[in-house]
Amino acid sequence: MQNKKVLSNVLFYVMVVAIALIVLFPFLWMLSSSFKTQVDIISWPPKFFFAPTLQNYQKVFGEQDFLKYFMNSTIIGVFSVGLSLLLGLPAAYTIARFTQTRLAVFILLARLMPGISFLMPWYIVFSRLNLMDSYVALILSHMLIALPIVVWIMSTYFATIPREMEESAMVDGATRQYAFLKIILPLSGPGIITATTLSFIFSWNNFMFSQVLSMEKTKTLPIAVYNFVSYAEVDWGGVMAAAVAIMAPAIVLTMIFQKYVVKGLTMGAVKG
Repeated sequence: MQNKKVLSNVLFYVMVVAIALIVLFPFLWMLSSSFKTQVDIISWPPKFFFAPTLQNYQKVFGEQDFLKYFMNSTIIGVFSVGLSLLLGLPAAYTIARFTQTRLAVFILLARLMPGISFLMPWYIVFSRLNLMDSYVALILSHMLIALPIVVWIMSTYFATIPREMEESAMVDGATRQYAFLKIILPLSGPGIITATTLSFIFSWNNFMFSQVLSMEKTKTLPIAVYNFVSYAEVDWGGVMAAAVAIMAPAIVLTMIFQKYVVKGLTMGAVKG
């Protein structure tokens, strides 16, 4: 019996290590390639032992206006997520409390539609309003991603909070709006953090809207990777270094709020 338990534990950890290696291998390969020269990156067989260099990061932060892209991505991500929370939290509350299933399905359909289907209408509208290459255009387009995430996560989370909590406050004379602001929202911290983190990461990594709707003024970080791709060749070292620099803030954000994200998702998944 003891031997079977030891064997099962060994098999479990072997499977965990194998899955972790499969998941982490692309990131580790990208990280190591960011410290390689172009020759080392394209060499075959691959070089696992090499002399590291920082020239790729010097290209990213020296030759490219990387800090400008960073500020653009931050501004667009913060405002798109902030406006999505402002609109999405009340919407999620009404869906949860008044069982507005049709509205929930409509919002889900907007999330399931491929983003490229919105590009042509957005391009026509923003070009005629002279909003191309503006923060307004990109913030509104990124809200197509952030708003449905906020609504779906928070509507499930609000459904787990007993109705009696706000009903008792309303019996004491509070309005529903006051009960929502002072009772429901403070209890929904993990869910709000979860929705904020996921929405910001999706906005941070979005490439398609920035590629079409932005120009020199509002280019975001994913466009920085595209700058290392030319007609003649691909600067793989620059691509890898830029990708690492882009992923680093998202990874740090996820690690900081990991506990709250897991708690928010698990509490929203179990009703009662």
